[in-house]
Amino acid sequence: MFIACSTLCFARESLEQALRQIAELEFDKFELALFEDGRHLRPSEVGDGMESALQRVRRGPSLVPSAIQADFGPVDWSEPAVRRRFEALCRFAKALSVAVLTLPAADRESPLDEEIHRLTSLLAIAMREGLVLSLPTYSHTLAGDPKTAVRLCRAIPGLGLTLDPSHFVGDSARDSDLDALFPYVQNVHLRDTGKNPDEFQVRVGQGQIEFTRLVAQLQRHGYDRGLTVAILDRVENPFDREVEVRKLKLLLETLI
Repeated sequence: MFIACSTLCFARESLEQALRQIAELEFDKFELALFEDGRHLRPSEVGDGMESALQRVRRGPSLVPSAIQADFGPVDWSEPAVRRRFEALCRFAKALSVAVLTLPAADRESPLDEEIHRLTSLLAIAMREGLVLSLPTYSHTLAGDPKTAVRLCRAIPGLGLTLDPSHFVGDSARDSDLDALFPYVQNVHLRDTGKNPDEFQVRVGQGQIEFTRLVAQLQRHGYDRGLTVAILDRVENPFDREVEVRKLKLLLETLI
């Protein structure tokens, strides 16, 4: 396993500044977040100008991209233009030697059969470029329900999960349901989270995330990819973001 830092930790700054700050915090790997409504690179920019997007990433500090997280926003995946942009994003990831591409699952109330059809098609495109397609376990999506997430992975061989344990804090899912996710984990997003609704992000050590137990479970399942610090850059954070990013990095380094 290795430690990486998501560019979402510095989402309110430019991509170039985010990469500089990640390097200054002594990370050597980063996860590149491409959100259509974000301030950094957008999936549409990558799709419409891959070479210029590659230059923006490569001219920063000597950091190694460990994964890509992408969110195209509300698009119609049946449209050829959207598919072409996704294909370009997969080529972009391959050019950066990235192995894991995280893409959100459909909303929790979406028909499962339709989602299986969509993801099967996208996975085929990703696999042609040597990528693993992975779904973040966000609570508002189909992958946020452990049993449904496992059903998706079993129905679509090769599909993986990006485990985000914060979305299960306070959830009624049993430990056995969560344990069933680990064989499919291809990436991990981490922050500390409290039990109250307004405590999605708290200071490291003040929340409910059992980092030691989590890492031990991953090790038991032979997980050898990234532990990504993903403390979201929000104005309302009741803490110093850089301090908490550094603290979580140091904590994770003691566990691997």
